[in-house]
Amino acid sequence: MKTIQKMYEHLNWANQRILETLQNVGADSQQVINLFCHILYAEQVWVTRLRGVDSSQLPIWSEGDIAICAKLIKQNEENFKTFLTDIEKTDLDNLISYTNSTGKEFECSMRDILTHVALHGQYHRGQINSRLRADGIEPVNVDFITFVRMYQRE
Repeated sequence: MKTIQKMYEHLNWANQRILETLQNVGADSQQVINLFCHILYAEQVWVTRLRGVDSSQLPIWSEGDIAICAKLIKQNEENFKTFLTDIEKTDLDNLISYTNSTGKEFECSMRDILTHVALHGQYHRGQINSRLRADGIEPVNVDFITFVRMYQRE
């Protein structure tokens, strides 16, 4: 559980760094903003599924703007903090049943879902950084090891 907690601290830190960069450079690339929205909407969908609530009406890919991203970051951080605080270590291997966006049913452990969400965001933050570089903007360092070095957490 300690590792998962740290992964979510990193996730929140990385999302905040991307947001601040997009705000500071006045990112006008809708493609970059849509990728960032996708990360945040997917986080929202997954925490909803982890709670056993139907997520079929929530968007996964939807256009947005920086203000929507800022709002989603706060909501997702609060929702995951509450969720992670409420579960016990033994709950991590419990299976969660959910229906994906195409209507297909699946079962996965909480541990696998939580790991997926953290890795999914990092994958798309890499895509955002690639697009920022192509636009002549310095990519955002969101490496896990940078986060660890900055905060020296155990």
